[in-house]
Amino acid sequence: MNRDIFEDLFVLEMANNHNGKLEKGLRIITEFSQIVRFNNIRAGIKLQFRDLNTLFHKDFRESDVRYVRRTLDRQLSNEELAVLVNAIRKSNCIPICTPFDEASVDLCTELGIQIIKIASAYLNDWFLIEKIASTKKPVIVSTGGYSQKDLDDLVIFFEHRNIPLAINHCVAIYPTEDSQLELNQIDLLKNRYPNHTIGLSSHEYHDWSASILIAYAKGARTFERHIDIEMDGILVPPYCSLPAQTVQWIQAFKKAKEMCGISGAEKRAFPDAELKYLDTQVRGVYAKRNLTEGHILSTEDVYLAIPLQKGQICCREFMSGEVLLKGCEKDQAITINMIDSPYANDENLRKSIYERGL
Repeated sequence: MNRDIFEDLFVLEMANNHNGKLEKGLRIITEFSQIVRFNNIRAGIKLQFRDLNTLFHKDFRESDVRYVRRTLDRQLSNEELAVLVNAIRKSNCIPICTPFDEASVDLCTELGIQIIKIASAYLNDWFLIEKIASTKKPVIVSTGGYSQKDLDDLVIFFEHRNIPLAINHCVAIYPTEDSQLELNQIDLLKNRYPNHTIGLSSHEYHDWSASILIAYAKGARTFERHIDIEMDGILVPPYCSLPAQTVQWIQAFKKAKEMCGISGAEKRAFPDAELKYLDTQVRGVYAKRNLTEGHILSTEDVYLAIPLQKGQICCREFMSGEVLLKGCEKDQAITINMIDSPYANDENLRKSIYERGL
C-alpha cells in the first residue's frame, strides 16, 4: 500500500462551518489555501457530505433535535458542493470528504474527491465502510470512542483490499481539554499498526503548538483540525482554528520536524562541528618513557592525556602488542605512522586521524 499520500499531510476540516453559505465556504478555501502556499505544506480541505433524503428518518426531519436541525440549516446543494470542490482543487489543495451515507459516497466519486474520511462514529458502520471501500480511494479514519476489536477489524478489512489507510488518534469531545488529549494513544496505534500512517485529529482550544509537537515526536504524520473564519458576526466554535492559529499550528509542526531530525529507524550522520568538539575531549596516547624502535608496546609504556594531536593515536586505536617502527621520546605523542598496526594500513582511518585533534 502506498502510504506516501498521508505523509506530512494536513487535513483542514471545514465541516459545516460554511454555515450553509457558498460565499463563506469559498472565503474559507481562499484564506486557508493561501496559508498552505505560504507555508509550503501538503494539505487537503475537507468537506462533509450528507444526503438529507436518506440520512434522517422522515418523521424527524422537522424535529428540534439539535444535530438534525443544525445539519438541515447548514446544508448546501450538490451543485454548491461541486463549486467548493472545484475551488479546493484550483487552490492546489487536495479535496477530501467525510460522507455520512452511501449516497454521499457516490457524490464523492462523482466530484473526484481524492481521499475519504471515516468519522469516529462510523468506524463500525459496515454498510458505509463497504461502500467507501468500493471506491478504492485512500481512507483516513478517526478513532474516537472505538473498541480495539472494531479498529482491528477495520484495519484488516482495508489491508485485505490493499487500500491505503491512515489511522488518526482522536478524542471526540468538542472542544477537548488538554488533560483529555491522551496523546500516548499514538504509541499504541504505532505499535499495533506499524504498516499504516498514524495521525492526530484534535479539537483542543488552549494551545496550537504543544499537541502537534508531542504528536510528531511520537510518530504521527498526518494532522487534522477544524478551521473557520470570522464572518457575519457568527460565533466561531472554540475547537476551530482561525487563520492565525492555523499558521501557529503549522509552524509548530515545522519546528517539531526540525528538532526530531531523521527517522528513528536509522543512525544519524554526525556533523563535523560535533566531531571536532568531541575530539577536544579525547585523550591521546603519550610515551611514559623513552621508547626505542622495535619496542613492543604495552599499557605500562604509555599514558593518556588531553589534548589529542593531529596524527596521534588515542585510546580507541591503542592495542598492547603493537610494534614501534621508530623511537619515541618520553612525553612525546605516539602517532599512527610510528606503529605497526592493522589501523595503520587503513588509508581512510589514517586520513581521519591526521584530520582530527590540534
